[in-house]
Amino acid sequence: MSLKSQEIIAANQKKITIDVDRATFEKAINKTYKAASKNITIPGFRKGKAPRALVEKMYGKEVFYEDAINEIIPEAYAEAVKEVPETIVSRPEFDIESIDDNGVVLVATFFVKPEVEIKDYMGIAVERPILTVSDEDIENELKKVQNRNSRMIEITDRAAQNEDVVTIDFEGFVDGVAFDGGKAEGHSLKLGSGQFIPGFEDQIVGKNIGDEFDVNVTFPADYHAENLAGKEATFKCKLHAIKFNELPELDDEFAKDVSEFDTLDEYKADIKAHLEEENKKHADAHVDEELIKALIEKLEGEIPECMFENETENFVRDYDNRLRMNGLDLKTYFQYTGMDLDTLRKQMRPDAERQVKTRLALEKIAALEGIAVSEEEIAEEYKRLAEMYGMEEDKIKEVVEADAVSEDLKVKKAVELVREKAVITEVEHKHDAE
Repeated sequence: MSLKSQEIIAANQKKITIDVDRATFEKAINKTYKAASKNITIPGFRKGKAPRALVEKMYGKEVFYEDAINEIIPEAYAEAVKEVPETIVSRPEFDIESIDDNGVVLVATFFVKPEVEIKDYMGIAVERPILTVSDEDIENELKKVQNRNSRMIEITDRAAQNEDVVTIDFEGFVDGVAFDGGKAEGHSLKLGSGQFIPGFEDQIVGKNIGDEFDVNVTFPADYHAENLAGKEATFKCKLHAIKFNELPELDDEFAKDVSEFDTLDEYKADIKAHLEEENKKHADAHVDEELIKALIEKLEGEIPECMFENETENFVRDYDNRLRMNGLDLKTYFQYTGMDLDTLRKQMRPDAERQVKTRLALEKIAALEGIAVSEEEIAEEYKRLAEMYGMEEDKIKEVVEADAVSEDLKVKKAVELVREKAVITEVEHKHDAE
């Protein structure tokens, strides 16, 4: 088997012609015959014992060709593409050019990574937001910690208030008739949360444990259940329990309980330092994002559609893996969300396109700048990957080739170079605490 010829037949599409000699083809036919013969019955012969020549005489000499060619293709293709200098980015499509006494001539077509161009990637002008930490940001962080350390207490000596969590029974009626889905017992509801339709929670405020009362509301005109939209309804309710989420006092004792610090002021100072570090990361990420946008705009070249499709599928597989790590899978996720695979692909397609273009741009910059990676850097990266995934280095090397590690490191260096050469202007910007 050998590569007979290779040529570009369209933008980023290549065709290769592969010669398969008669001896190799004959061997594949014989293997196919032996596998199929056990199911062939010829009068005068026991099942599976008919000679190949007789089978071919009865059914035609081409009877085993298709299976034999399928037997040959994987090895023939793998050997041939070793001589293809470009990076192949799609699955091949095969055709048979000829079959004769000399063997078989196969044709494979596929897409290759495009040659792209990029200019003016040095000195890109971007703004870096200066994100300051306000007292409000610090207080918001403290509130989060307060909520995590709160405790739910039973209330028995007062009426229900906003922010209370009440336990109620209710049944809804429209024109005096109970409707489906309008009844529950022992339902837990936080007053003021907006969980129920407007006006419902407000009418529970002021009620005491054991009270039975009516709540009168009007369903919104755009309510999801059409039979209830815009209708007036009465809910007959009974209040069983009132609870309140008690927050700990913000004092030195609180700081000691939730941190390594002895005073609240020290703890606040640590929160501020942490938020400042987070703001720095946000600002750096913003700069990188703007630089990537600029590089994509400067990228020129015709990118095969299959590269976007392949990356989209990679995104879907990664998402499925993350779901499985949390005890779910795509099928269950689709049941919960009402989505389907095509919808998920459409959602992920823009990020996949961005990823492909970013990679192509940075690889081109690495090539133009002659960026190289040392053996020591590759070894260090293997060590980092092993630590990150909790695997032995030898196992990592089995699944990640050194060339792939080298290319990833070149891309990282290209990012660092573009960032280093960028013209960055710092701009005051208030960061909204999350």
